[in-house]
Amino acid sequence: MANEKQFRLKTRFVATRGVKEYRATIPEWVRAEDVVLEIGCEWGTTTVLIAERCKRVIGTDISLECIERARRTHPGIRFEVLDAFDVRAALALGEDFSKVYIDMSGLSGYRSLLDVISLVTMYATVLRPEAVIIKSGALKHFAAHCVAWRPGG
Repeated sequence: MANEKQFRLKTRFVATRGVKEYRATIPEWVRAEDVVLEIGCEWGTTTVLIAERCKRVIGTDISLECIERARRTHPGIRFEVLDAFDVRAALALGEDFSKVYIDMSGLSGYRSLLDVISLVTMYATVLRPEAVIIKSGALKHFAAHCVAWRPGG
């Protein structure tokens, strides 16, 4: 049986394809008062762009090597090792995130679409951000072809 809360989410999902689109969302979605979580930050390049527009950002990646490089390159920004599928670890960061950016390049194919949908839904349900922006061409394509059915319309 479905959990009623998961269908009452106010979180908006923004699917992008490629780095250019992913980064183009920043001026439109990130505001000065936002606290942003970026998942899959790699070396922190996009995290820096987000940091320029928000109150606070935390960049995360599963790779300790990537996080160490991001910390060295961008010492004024907080970076943490995080497995994207460990939402409890994201909660343990101790922030009330208003936006979540997800760059999961490894989940870019159609075979990973269910994983991507699960991931964005999990973050929306647990963290309750205003928006989840994800770089996933497969999700963008899927969403563009979805229509919410309404009786009589």
